[in-house]
Amino acid sequence: DYLEGEQHTDIKHEYLGGQVVTMGGASDKHGLIAGSLYAALLPAARRKHCQLFIADMKVRVDHDTGSYFYYPDLLLTCDPDDKESPYYRRHPCLLVEVLSPSTERIDAREKLFAYRLLPSLREYLLLRQDTLHAELYQRRDDGGWTHQRLTQPDDAFSLLCLQVSVSLRDIYADIPELMG
Repeated sequence: DYLEGEQHTDIKHEYLGGQVVTMGGASDKHGLIAGSLYAALLPAARRKHCQLFIADMKVRVDHDTGSYFYYPDLLLTCDPDDKESPYYRRHPCLLVEVLSPSTERIDAREKLFAYRLLPSLREYLLLRQDTLHAELYQRRDDGGWTHQRLTQPDDAFSLLCLQVSVSLRDIYADIPELMG
C-alpha cells in the first residue's frame, strides 16, 4: 500500500516499519551539494555500469522488526540484478545524505544504523549544508567500519565503489561562502 500510495502524491514519505513519515522539502544549498556530487560521480558510475540515483529512489532495508523505506539523497547500486522494483533498490554500494537541521540526528544515527544492516553497503557519506564538512563511513573487508571526517576545501575522499576521489571543493563549488 505504501509503495502504491507514493505514486499518487507530490509529497514524499518514508516508511519505517509500519509508520509513514512525511518528508520536508530541501533547501537550495541541499540541492546544490547533492547535484554537484551527482555530477562528479556520474561518469565513473556509467563506466562501471552502475546506477546512480538522486533524491527520488528509495532504499529498502529489511530488519527483524519489519521493512523500512528511505529516500537517500544519492543512491549508487552496482548490482546488475538490483531491479526488483522500479521504485526502490535493496543492494546499494553507496548511500549519501545531505544533512539539514531537521534531519541531521536521524541521518547520523537512525539511518547510519539501518543502512549498515545492508550487506551490500560499502560506503555511507554524510554532507553538511551549513558548513564545509563531510563524514565518510566505509566497510572494511573484516566487516568493521572506518570513519573519516573532512573539513578543508582540498580534503578529498576515495569512494571504493567507483574507485574515484572527490574533493570537498568539488562538492561545495556552488556555495563559495562555505569555502572560507
